[in-house]
Amino acid sequence: MLFKKKTKNLVCVVGLDGVPHSLLQSLCRKGVMPAAARLFESGHLHRMKASLPEISSVSWSDFMTGTNSGEHGIFGFTDLKPGSYDLRFPNSLDLKVPTIWDRLGERGKRSIIINQPATYPAQKLNGILVSGFVAIDLAKAVYPMPQKVVLEQMGYLIDVDTMKVRENPTLLWSELAKTLEGREKALRHYWEENWDYFEFVITGTDRLHHFLWDACEDVGHPDHTKFIDYYRRVDKTIDFISTSFRKMTGGDEGLYLLSDHGFCAIRQEVYLNAWLEKESYLKFAVAHPRGLGDLSADAAAFALDPNRIYLNLKGRFPRGSVDPAAAAALKDEIRLKIERLEYNGMKVVRRVFDAAQIYSGAQTPFGPDLIVLSEYGFDMKGSVKKSDIFGRTILRGMHTWDDAFFWAVKDAGPDLAISNLAEIILGNFL
Repeated sequence: MLFKKKTKNLVCVVGLDGVPHSLLQSLCRKGVMPAAARLFESGHLHRMKASLPEISSVSWSDFMTGTNSGEHGIFGFTDLKPGSYDLRFPNSLDLKVPTIWDRLGERGKRSIIINQPATYPAQKLNGILVSGFVAIDLAKAVYPMPQKVVLEQMGYLIDVDTMKVRENPTLLWSELAKTLEGREKALRHYWEENWDYFEFVITGTDRLHHFLWDACEDVGHPDHTKFIDYYRRVDKTIDFISTSFRKMTGGDEGLYLLSDHGFCAIRQEVYLNAWLEKESYLKFAVAHPRGLGDLSADAAAFALDPNRIYLNLKGRFPRGSVDPAAAAALKDEIRLKIERLEYNGMKVVRRVFDAAQIYSGAQTPFGPDLIVLSEYGFDMKGSVKKSDIFGRTILRGMHTWDDAFFWAVKDAGPDLAISNLAEIILGNFL
């Protein structure tokens, strides 16, 4: 391999979707990830807060823009069509502020972005972009278009086929292997291009955690060895990137690693709409609702995945029943009640955030009114079809808010949030 001499500032960001700070430290201590361990010794490994809600579409949007939902406008994987109860799926066209690579492009810098979630459909930039989850069609996930053929020849896959895995969990390992193999080929191919900013994201870690987090924690689990082996392979990718970057630049300055949220085991899923209905805040006009379109005019509040509560406000929603003057009192009432929710004597809710306190910017009025942050183990959901408050599915792992990680050569300070990272990264080009 031919390596560039450092004639300009270069920055490389490695994203490990859903990898918690605590797990990373554990795997490094146990010798599973020696390359990562060596790298971390040369800088600062921070525990970091993700977005609220603590989901990829929001957290990655926070990362790539350096703002929160109230500014960039992405509040979840789903959102409501304005003035209705109909769901829509926000995409890159809904992002209201420029990304890191947009800002770099204005300075004449070239970026290569591989598998960045929340960028579909791929938008024009000075460089190459391959969108990640929730990209649907590779043709719309790639800019510029000719790169589609290059990726197809590699056998590149956008993501694990999670629907197939839900139907047949034994397919997870082959799906993870195929996806990572294509990702690694793309990494090595595009690394040889001319670039100022390079970003590479692995999402298989998140998929593995959702389906087999128990295999991580239980050494007797039949898939424990495969779980560990997957991380050994991820570590080899980190080794390739860090070693190559040092040869190009002479050191680690400008190299960053991060995750978009943490992970932990699920004890129970918590269906917020079932709780709201039980507490008489939510009512439907039919016995078996198919969606929020079946909401009754008497409904005071409802929830969207994963943990967003909206007041059914007059003037905002077609069948709004809540006077805006009563909104503050209603939010306090819901917050106080749900914070007392228990499961077998265990506290379920860690904290309820008023959205006005955590979001800032022109898009804030379009978001939720409350965000319910659960205690570890209680996975919040927004289904309208559940009658019980608690339940379980095939999934074994859930996202956490305050156990993401960020590694950099320099200390980024305490109380770090993912929305702080854009300015840190861009500081390399000042």
